[in-house]
Amino acid sequence: MGRAVLIIVNRRKPDADSALAQVRTLVEARGSVVGVVDADGDLPAEPIDAAGADLAVVLGGDGTLLSAARRLEGTDVPILGVNIGRVGFMTGYEIETIADRCDDVFGNGPLNIRPVRSIVGDVIDGATGKTRRTERAINEFVVTAGPPYRMITLGLTIDGVPGPSVAGDGLIFSTPTGSTAYNVSAGGPIVAPGVDAFVLTPIAAHSLSFRPIVIPADARVELTVSSVNAHETAGTTLVIDGQVHERLTEGDRVAFRGGPMTRFVYADDSSYWATLQEKMGWAAPPTQRANPRNKP
Repeated sequence: MGRAVLIIVNRRKPDADSALAQVRTLVEARGSVVGVVDADGDLPAEPIDAAGADLAVVLGGDGTLLSAARRLEGTDVPILGVNIGRVGFMTGYEIETIADRCDDVFGNGPLNIRPVRSIVGDVIDGATGKTRRTERAINEFVVTAGPPYRMITLGLTIDGVPGPSVAGDGLIFSTPTGSTAYNVSAGGPIVAPGVDAFVLTPIAAHSLSFRPIVIPADARVELTVSSVNAHETAGTTLVIDGQVHERLTEGDRVAFRGGPMTRFVYADDSSYWATLQEKMGWAAPPTQRANPRNKP
């Protein structure tokens, strides 16, 4: 008998129903399906009960995979992403290729598991000094200025040593997994998934010398919110994996620390560097105008 599989599906994707039927057939020919759970799109939802499951298969894109990983926190069930979204940078398989590996994946073959480090963030209330919220991110925490879009100021402390203050549009605190997301768009470095470190990247810093830094995963980082944007319905906000939001006020602090590992399943022949080139166009040369002299 093969593996007991829990399927999590984002039914908002156009190909969700056909992908679910295909994957379910592949699983049941080799193992069993212990349940099918709606992913609720890319929005956070209640924790998922994965009792009895050996493997969780997520049908969706990167946002669906991130949401499912948080909902499966504490289960230690390996997660296999099947891309039915757009880019699918984090997913280990495409819907067109999962059938080629189904004997090992859904049978009793070995799984190619890649553990990735998460970040845990505690939001500490500036008025009471008490922790009012704790969240875990697979990609990143972002402190974003928010409307009315004036610069905000954040103080930085690493391992108890006071550091600089940064004025600008905010900060990104990213895992290696998330380094190819908002972090790289803001000018931060790409960090290979095997590196146990985090990246701190400013967003439009009002400084020529505040550069992104890479710090070890066991470092303790704390941000102090010195000035914010206040707004009736929005304002300066802590955003977790682009999906969970927490408003911040002056005096609030956010303490970050390395979190537990999440185990993702990838194809045996998958290469991070090949995916980086194929799906993100890493170091792609510029498009050149054809030279008329070379025409026959």
